[in-house]
Amino acid sequence: MMDDRPSKLILLPVLAVVFVMIGYQYICPAGSKSCHFKAGEKFGGVSLLSGPYQDSDDFYRDQDLEDDSPPRAPSKFNFSERDLDRHVEFNIKGDDVIVFLHIQKTGGTTFGRHLVRNIRLEQPCDCKPGQKKCTCHRPGKEESWLFSRFSTGWSCGLHADWTELTNCVPVIMDKKEAQRDKRNFYYITMLRDPVSRYLSEWKHVQRGATWKTALHMCDGRSPTQDELPNCYSGDDWSGVTLTEFMNCPSNLANNRQVRMLADLSLVGCYNLSSMNESQRDLILLSSAMSNLKNMAFYGLTEFQRKTQYLFERTFSLRFISAFTQINSTRAANVDLSEAARRRIEELNFLDVQLYEYAKDLFAQRFQFSRQREHQEVRLKRREERRWLRERKEQGRPPWSLKRGAAGSRGGRRATSPPPSGTGGEGDFPATTEDYASQVARW
Repeated sequence: MMDDRPSKLILLPVLAVVFVMIGYQYICPAGSKSCHFKAGEKFGGVSLLSGPYQDSDDFYRDQDLEDDSPPRAPSKFNFSERDLDRHVEFNIKGDDVIVFLHIQKTGGTTFGRHLVRNIRLEQPCDCKPGQKKCTCHRPGKEESWLFSRFSTGWSCGLHADWTELTNCVPVIMDKKEAQRDKRNFYYITMLRDPVSRYLSEWKHVQRGATWKTALHMCDGRSPTQDELPNCYSGDDWSGVTLTEFMNCPSNLANNRQVRMLADLSLVGCYNLSSMNESQRDLILLSSAMSNLKNMAFYGLTEFQRKTQYLFERTFSLRFISAFTQINSTRAANVDLSEAARRRIEELNFLDVQLYEYAKDLFAQRFQFSRQREHQEVRLKRREERRWLRERKEQGRPPWSLKRGAAGSRGGRRATSPPPSGTGGEGDFPATTEDYASQVARW
């Protein structure tokens, strides 16, 4: 009888390959956007001008937070540790105020609702059904710790920009509340891929939005009609085509993120004759980058889980429910030609550069924060081991703690104290699991 062992040895690797291929088809079926094994895929420093337009919700797909970092790419910018370490000692019981700069069509409405409804607080915001605003008071005080659309309303004007907010917020807060000590204002914002944001604003305007009540205050006045002419006649711009939207030279949708974040006083506000265009653009971009870097926090619409994580780490506040990544937007459903995509990028060339900078800094901050968190965990474990070793040397079992020294939680015996310098549960918030069923829909 012929020995069939050689044939079996050959057959086993073949079957293994077949099973792997079948398994891969289940995990990554043809046409699926859930598997990203692209060589050379970058996160930081991506040039939006160098490749074909890609749906932001696919290209910037939010990754599992437990994957230590976004895809690594050399940073184009020389960020210092001070630029990366954004943890602030936010005193909600004192005089500190979070100021949310809400840029249109960056997911700011959703994020703003997270701020008033989704943060675990000693005294949660009071949000009554049917009311647009919530009352966000400090514990035991009738003072607001949050300046935003959903807490204080549009107190500085509709979608006030950096120039307006930094001049208006201190005045408004002093009028509303008797000032005893100097307040700390922590500015935050959200940014979005420029092409997706632009398309989203076009669709919003097409449905009748105008934001025509915005003040655009700069150097104590609003722009004149000559400085900022309307793009449409009548009440709104309903039904505008993308071509018409792009052809209006005074359309504030163009480079909106840079304009919203820059100090417009540096360029004569909306007076375009104060300097040449190239000089104006350079100053605006530089100012926007500087202001963004020095803000306490900013998030990216395309990275919801990492945005949540960095906010929690920055302010030592914890969200109740996890953020979710929306994979279907109106902007994503636009059938965009290559020529139209290039035209949008040209109109938003300052925003494109700002977003490359923001994306790079965001990635570096995330990586820095994750490394810092891992160091904290290692330190805590080292101190716990040292504490247990000391108790063993003293001949005392680890659970024989004096009442009040460490205590127990949930009926379980405590086996280690909260090590000094690392705190107990809640000192360094951990992001909750990203289950869609946990997220409150507004």
